Amino acid sequence: MGAKQIVNPEKAFVPPSFTVKELRDCVPKHCFERDTLRSFSYLAYDLCGIAFLALCANHIAMLPPLLRVPAWTLYWVAQGVVGTGVWVIAHECGHGSFSANRTINNVTGWVLHSALLVPYYAWRHTHSQHHKNTNNMNRDEVFVPRTKSYRGLQGKPSTPSWITDSMFEETPLYHLAKLVGQSLIGWPLYLYQNSSGPKYSRGSSHFNPSSVLFRPDQFWQIIVSDIGLLIAASVLAYTTWCYSAATVFFYYGVPYLMVNFWLVTITYLQHTDAAVPHYSDDEWNFVRGALCTVDRSYGWILDICFHHIQDTHVAHHLFSQMPHYNAIEATKHIKEKLGKFYLYDDTNVLVSLYHNYKYCQFVEDTGSILFFRNTSTPKAGVAC
Repeated sequence: MGAKQIVNPEKAFVPPSFTVKELRDCVPKHCFERDTLRSFSYLAYDLCGIAFLALCANHIAMLPPLLRVPAWTLYWVAQGVVGTGVWVIAHECGHGSFSANRTINNVTGWVLHSALLVPYYAWRHTHSQHHKNTNNMNRDEVFVPRTKSYRGLQGKPSTPSWITDSMFEETPLYHLAKLVGQSLIGWPLYLYQNSSGPKYSRGSSHFNPSSVLFRPDQFWQIIVSDIGLLIAASVLAYTTWCYSAATVFFYYGVPYLMVNFWLVTITYLQHTDAAVPHYSDDEWNFVRGALCTVDRSYGWILDICFHHIQDTHVAHHLFSQMPHYNAIEATKHIKEKLGKFYLYDDTNVLVSLYHNYKYCQFVEDTGSILFFRNTSTPKAGVAC
């Protein structure tokens, strides 16, 4: 895949017809085995990295003034990357791929996600729905594309008017500003009001146990998630009282925003691409939805730090209980089996991020298999 033009992708695309059994049989059985001790070793590696970076940051004040800004910047970037690795481990707990023991998964995931201000059980429930309904226009839970009519473009010329849309909407600066906003606060908005999901409203909060996102029997699990957040917030408040707000912001706040950036960037690029279809109920099935994700390498350093969540995501969507350390081997076999249906993009991540945000704006209101379009290419998709 690359930055190329796709003319009428709806006509060129033939949906895959693989079964789950076919794909599972092509993967060695040992890839599905979960090793709790090995999983904890990856977590220990990440926690040691966080501690080491914090220790290094504690000495930044000793540097000459001119070196302090670049030193803090380096700390923020590095700590954000390592913190994202911890997020991925917590994500594994939510899927049950960290350990074969459910209690270990839930306790570990609750602690880690609470420390990252994520409501563990609330996220686990909606994320499970995302995996069960990936790229289903009616039932998916995240990055559901807006329709043409939702964006107010139905029956209007391809160029938006200044009355409906900002006159700057098609400028690079506009896209960049919106992209930065999505990357930094998109995750909190998703948790607060299910932004980018189909039940987008103030009544669909991940913090509300009575939210439309959850079943009545999940009420107390959401309460437990909220308790975890209150404990984390109390620790941050106490640390602020002991030291200062600036200290907490520098050591925790900015890396937290960096984790948000990587989290949104990784998930956005996995599921948003004009070459990736979205299905209506009559054409969707689990395998077709699971294959609607794009593997991407972010370079060997980031791939390792992110535990390969971004370059083995096809395997993850097919078999979510497979631990990340086995997904690399599994991907090789799945790629060979899928052939042209395996999606991989080696375009620079930041280039892809901007390109996708610019071109992947909406889908048509009707159709069984829908592809992203934008206002300047209403009849053709652009592979991002």
